Amino acid sequence: MESKRSRSILFLCTGNACRSQIAEGFARSMLPQGWRVYSAGVAAAGLHARTIDVMMEVGIDISGQHSKTLDEVPVDEIDYVITLCGHARDLCPVFPRAVASEHWPIDDPMHAADTHVELQAFRRARDDIRRRVEDLVKRLKG
Repeated sequence: MESKRSRSILFLCTGNACRSQIAEGFARSMLPQGWRVYSAGVAAAGLHARTIDVMMEVGIDISGQHSKTLDEVPVDEIDYVITLCGHARDLCPVFPRAVASEHWPIDDPMHAADTHVELQAFRRARDDIRRRVEDLVKRLKG
């Protein structure tokens, strides 16, 4: 792991509609004060309503977040980059200050076929991301 404590983290996904938004929400609630947390997409697809719903189920309100591209993120200030899908990993630019990066391959819940299956897919993605963010926070604190 890195020798200095990171101060900014970016979660990058294809459309910044669900996975990276969920990660941003969890990181904001779990990381110590002073961390700047961002999410972005290769394109901005809009914050998916199910994303807001499943985060509210665990007591985190992300309704104030919005879908954005890297153009809206201070990329020259990013210390840690986490990609949440292969497309974002493959297209991820080089960040001038990025001292660490990880790839979390998480299935896109927006590919679910019907409403019930979709809701379960969003919950699975949320729970997977929560475990990964919890682990990341422990590693960054230690």
